[in-house]
Amino acid sequence: MIKFRITYFFFCLIFWSHAQEQKSFSYIDLNVYTGNIARHNDNITHLIQEHPNGLILGWNKRVSGEKAWHQRYNLPEFGVSFSAQNFNNETLGNAYGLHAHYNFYFLKRRLMLRVAQGVSYVTNPYDKYENPKNIAFGSHLLSGTYLMLNYTRPQLFGPVEIQAGVTLLHLSNASIKAPNTSINTVALNFGLTTALEGIAHAEKNKPKAPIEIDPRIRYGFVFKTGINQSDVVGSPQFPFYIFSFFAEKQLNDKNLVLLGAEYFNSKFLKEYIYYQRVAFPENQISSDLDYKRVGIYLGHELLFGRFSLQTQLGYYLYAPFDYEGNVYNRIGMKHYITDRWFVGVTLKSHAAKAEALEFGIGIRL
Repeated sequence: MIKFRITYFFFCLIFWSHAQEQKSFSYIDLNVYTGNIARHNDNITHLIQEHPNGLILGWNKRVSGEKAWHQRYNLPEFGVSFSAQNFNNETLGNAYGLHAHYNFYFLKRRLMLRVAQGVSYVTNPYDKYENPKNIAFGSHLLSGTYLMLNYTRPQLFGPVEIQAGVTLLHLSNASIKAPNTSINTVALNFGLTTALEGIAHAEKNKPKAPIEIDPRIRYGFVFKTGINQSDVVGSPQFPFYIFSFFAEKQLNDKNLVLLGAEYFNSKFLKEYIYYQRVAFPENQISSDLDYKRVGIYLGHELLFGRFSLQTQLGYYLYAPFDYEGNVYNRIGMKHYITDRWFVGVTLKSHAAKAEALEFGIGIRL
């Protein structure tokens, strides 16, 4: 029945494609995939059984080409996509996600890289009594991320394209609720999409608009907050507060670097230190050990319009309690509301272990 529905959808997609005008600005695509769960943590070995499979259905719209960054990034596309993943594992169940994504093109638009972020729902999360083996997901709602790299063969027949490639799907709740070892699926995918070669030829030759680079070193402040929980199942959830100061310098029309310092007030860590002191007295943890931390970080932003992709690498200068080491990293998105004010969402981790999903607001002077 599932194979029949997929075949039927492919037929409808082809029929719909032929009915569209050659210069439509939007299109849909469907990719089906199968793969393996990556063993990123030895604790999830019992969850790696069958090969997960699923589909990703996307709606895509190409940028107009009128803005400078449209040309600099070779006319990318933005859109929304729906994902469905069957883990073929009763413990894990199924996952369904809704994502916002960008498509970036290379090699004369034959190679497409999609970056997608959204929210996923899993049907069978951890339950102390009914599903104690699922240490991957501690809640129904998770952060759903996927990366897709596809090679596209245009004009297979009419406006229809064929594409194939690899996809990495990541599901995690960013330690909002334990347990949260997460699941990474590495898959091969195959799909069909409507072709828009007419638009590509009509727009790709527009000259790149000049852009003014701010020569100043600018300074600013960021406040971030959210809720999270330690790895101890059943422990309370607590808010956290992060105050940052940074200096930034725009290098060119695509790249911006920054250096910052920040103060962490993570209430979950206070509770976790108390738990460790009571549960493991042999570790001789002091009753007045400070849970607060101070760090410095080096960051980079990849700029496109009012949005940017953030990556940061940090080090704790002050951290009396060793929680997952002194090095931390971030990845996330930022939106510039004005030239001065911005908002962002970042995932803070220690290597592959997530600590917090941070929601921030900031100002640059």
